[in-house]
Amino acid sequence: MPDLLVVGDSLAFHGPERPCPADEPRLWPNIAAARLGGRAEIVARAGWTARHAWSAITGDPRVWAALPRVGAVVLGVSGMDSLPSPLPTALRELIPVLRPAPLRHAARSAYRRAQPRLAPALARLPGGGPATLPPRLTAAYLERCRAGVHALRPGLPVVALAPSVHRAADYGLAHPHRAATDAAIHRWAAGAPAVTVLDVPALVGEHVLGGHGNPDGLHWGWAGHAAVGEALAGLLATVGDRP
Repeated sequence: MPDLLVVGDSLAFHGPERPCPADEPRLWPNIAAARLGGRAEIVARAGWTARHAWSAITGDPRVWAALPRVGAVVLGVSGMDSLPSPLPTALRELIPVLRPAPLRHAARSAYRRAQPRLAPALARLPGGGPATLPPRLTAAYLERCRAGVHALRPGLPVVALAPSVHRAADYGLAHPHRAATDAAIHRWAAGAPAVTVLDVPALVGEHVLGGHGNPDGLHWGWAGHAAVGEALAGLLATVGDRP
C-alpha cells in the first residue's frame, strides 16, 4: 500500500495539548501510513466539514499532486459536520472577516459565550436544532469527493471516518446529530463503489468520554490517535487485498 491522502478536520492534526505539525509521527494519519510502509499527505484545517473537503479536492494543488501516487484516500471530516451550530454556519463563518477589528472581537466573544448555552437548549427541539452541516449534505458532499477521486483514479479505495464523540463544554456537551450523520454516511457508503467506513466511536469512545483525551473534550490523546491509526492501517490492508 503506497502513500495515503487524508483530507480532514482538526482531529487529523490536533494532539492532547495543542495542534501539531503534519509530520508529527503520533498523529493517526502518520501511524496508519507508517504501518503500511508509506507516508501521509495531510490536507486539513480546523472546522472543516465534508463541504470543505470537496473544495480541497477540487481546488487544492496538494491534492492534485498526491492523487496520482496514493494508495487510498481518507475522508476524515464528519466530526465537525455533526456538531450543533446555534448560529447558521454561513453566518458563523463570516465572523473572522468582520470589520473593523473591535466588531469582530465582540462578535466572536459573544458567540463563544452563547454557544455552550444555546447548543443544549436547541438540541431539545425536534430534529435536534441546526447542525454545522445537515446529514444529507454530509453524504452528498462525500459522494462528490468520491466521484471526483474516482474520475481520476477509478477504484481507488476511499475510507470515510464516522463522526467521533465528544464531551466538549464549548458545545454544552450536546451532540444531537451524531447518530443521524453516522447513519447517513453508512447509507452512502453502502451504495458507493470502493468505499468503506471506519467506526471511530468504537475506537475512541471510552477514551474521549472517559476524559482521557484533550481537556477540550473534543480532540484525542495519543492513545486515541494510536487506536484510529492502527485500525485504519488494518482496514486498508484488507481493502488493498481485495480484487
